[in-house]
Amino acid sequence: MAKFDARAGLDSGAIRAIADGRHGDPFAVLGPHPGPGGASVVRAFLPGALTATVVGPDGAVLAAMVPVEDGLFAAALPGPAPWPYRLRVEWPGGVHEAEDPYQFQALLGEVDVHLIAEGRHLQLADALGAQATTIGGVSGVRFAVWAPNARRVSVVGGFNGWDGRRHPMRLRKEAGLWEIFVPGLGPGEPYKFELIGANGALLPQKADPVGRAFEAPPRTAALVADPVPFAWSDDDWMASRAARQSPTAPLTIYELHPGSWRRPDGGEVSWAFLADELVPYLTHMGFTHVELLPVMEHPFGGSWGYQPLGLFAPTARYGTPADFAAFVDRCHRAGIGVLLDWVPAHFPTDAHGLARFDGTALYEHEDPREGFHQDWNTLIYNFGRNEVIGFLVASALEWIRRFHIDGLRVDAVASMLYRDYSRKDGEWIPNRYGGRENLEAVAFLKHLNGIVRHEAPGALMIAEESTAWPGVTAALPDGGLGFHFKWNMGWMHDTLDYVSRDPVHRTHHHDEMTFGLVYAFSEKFVLPLSHDEVVHGKRSLIGRMPGDEWQRFANLRAYFAFMWTHPGKKLLFMGGEIAQEREWNHDGALDFHLTDRPLHAGVQRLVRDLNTLYRAEPALHARDCDGEGFRWIVGDDRRNAVFAYLRIGYAADPTCLVVCNFTPVPRTGYRIGVPAGGVWEEVLNSDAGLYGGGNVGNQGRIEAEDVPSHGEAGSIVVTLPPLAVVVFRHAAPPPAASAEAPIGAVAKAAKPKRKAAPKA
Repeated sequence: MAKFDARAGLDSGAIRAIADGRHGDPFAVLGPHPGPGGASVVRAFLPGALTATVVGPDGAVLAAMVPVEDGLFAAALPGPAPWPYRLRVEWPGGVHEAEDPYQFQALLGEVDVHLIAEGRHLQLADALGAQATTIGGVSGVRFAVWAPNARRVSVVGGFNGWDGRRHPMRLRKEAGLWEIFVPGLGPGEPYKFELIGANGALLPQKADPVGRAFEAPPRTAALVADPVPFAWSDDDWMASRAARQSPTAPLTIYELHPGSWRRPDGGEVSWAFLADELVPYLTHMGFTHVELLPVMEHPFGGSWGYQPLGLFAPTARYGTPADFAAFVDRCHRAGIGVLLDWVPAHFPTDAHGLARFDGTALYEHEDPREGFHQDWNTLIYNFGRNEVIGFLVASALEWIRRFHIDGLRVDAVASMLYRDYSRKDGEWIPNRYGGRENLEAVAFLKHLNGIVRHEAPGALMIAEESTAWPGVTAALPDGGLGFHFKWNMGWMHDTLDYVSRDPVHRTHHHDEMTFGLVYAFSEKFVLPLSHDEVVHGKRSLIGRMPGDEWQRFANLRAYFAFMWTHPGKKLLFMGGEIAQEREWNHDGALDFHLTDRPLHAGVQRLVRDLNTLYRAEPALHARDCDGEGFRWIVGDDRRNAVFAYLRIGYAADPTCLVVCNFTPVPRTGYRIGVPAGGVWEEVLNSDAGLYGGGNVGNQGRIEAEDVPSHGEAGSIVVTLPPLAVVVFRHAAPPPAASAEAPIGAVAKAAKPKRKAAPKA
């Protein structure tokens, strides 16, 4: 073979571009290439290397590489390069040997590329990101990322000194995808992407948009995820999930910020700690579900997770992805569903994130009138772009399928639906018809909910939507958005305002408690007392209650009992159940020591018993979303602030009568119409002594009289405790008590002896 010319086939511009990390097609220069007379040339860019050698699959040295210029090495082989050859490189710190990344051909299949371009790849994190895998018998990691406007994309990490010149990627022009396989890497390897933008500027190194694991903040690199699937043991839960989460099932949800519920002595919160401590607590308290504030990886803890950048990875703050899966598995084995808050509306502007990812407005809109959220200083996803839609849909499915999540509560839906959300005239762009509706966001939400219903039957999609947008939970064929449930923000604001008022003023605000029933069945609702109501100077729930100490606690107990007996599923943020006095602090923990005090322990016991009663009595949950399940008996007694209503189940279900007295005055001899004669059992009384009340009640039962009242043929005469709610059940044969819902405990708790009421 003639003397090898290491520069043959190269011009100075190509060498310079490789050395500067600005070559748009590095595979055209690096790796194996045909040489003259059937020979081949192998080139590698190894800045800082002392020597380099091409080694065959059997370990035999094939050729010493010749330095070309500025870290570029080349070697001539007498024939085609064998598969897979290796590069043995001597560095100042030692020798490293691995297969050459540039001998691997195109990695992503044509179907993957096509589906990604169309926004229809439902397992996007299996195609993009970092995949620990084996190709042609060589183990390593396949990297891929979408950056259609970049001039160059490289993967960087400790394995190449975070030098973006070392591993520039191949561009798949048909979809704007960049890919490379790096042999010798494995799970746990930190990495980022380095891009040169469309204008030729070097961008800040970017975290992987579909990374499945991350370093713990404040570090921001993704980690190559372990490809070994988690060994689930929740088959029984998954088989019964659809029935447990139907509109006729009892749903009582404990909303939780994982890092500030409790803190282990001398340690950090972890998923293992929560599995050991939280799961038994939820079981004891009778909640059916836990809803976690966003656990997707996020850079700023003070955002509570609502400004995420890692939409495919649980935050490393509490452990690994496998640790999170184990927590979900423990919840399921205890019969507790897991819901996640999920944020597809906007994302933060952090330089390492999605913002101008390839130097252009890739995930967001270019025009700030569409792409910048003024309230939160965040960027708004471009819902008109296929790849962005595919990215968000794949994220939703990742949580539901990979982590067995039972539902997503979609955050800030109202901000998505309206182009003028929180904007003044001139600060927004109308839709193509001149309207304020965000037609692209509407189409996205419908598409998302349709995909989830098809791909994960039984999983819930819940909207945090604060306006009167019609049909949020209506079916897609009927023109609805297709959510399963919607948070009833109007009910929350009205009723919380009412119970926060001094009782002397409540007669003038009676409608705040009744208005919610005007629209209670227009959607399938969740009644939320969420984290947003106990922060930013709003005070805690108990902190809003008026009056002296006794009245404050009685007010809160009555409000909880009203909520649990009102149509709609229930959600309570952590701390409400112990009457937490302080506002929630995400850097602290709940004051569980308060339960050493009788009044706080009483509220906790009441919430537990309300959960038990709600789950045990079909009349209180089976028709939460059905107008036939509710009937007013007394809805107009403004002067006395008394409300009475029936909760009605199906034919065999005993009817429940709920009577509320929102004044601090006990009322005796109060006649209330009932739809059936016989005995009405007092099954819960929020004034019971074990809750901290005064034990004013009805001795556990009342016999109906043939005296018409309130449009009913019969009536009962009751004693109404002050600032209290009493629940009666018609004494038809009750359903057999179950271990899950021991109604007897509630009935016993609600049979107080008569006792003088404390002074108002």
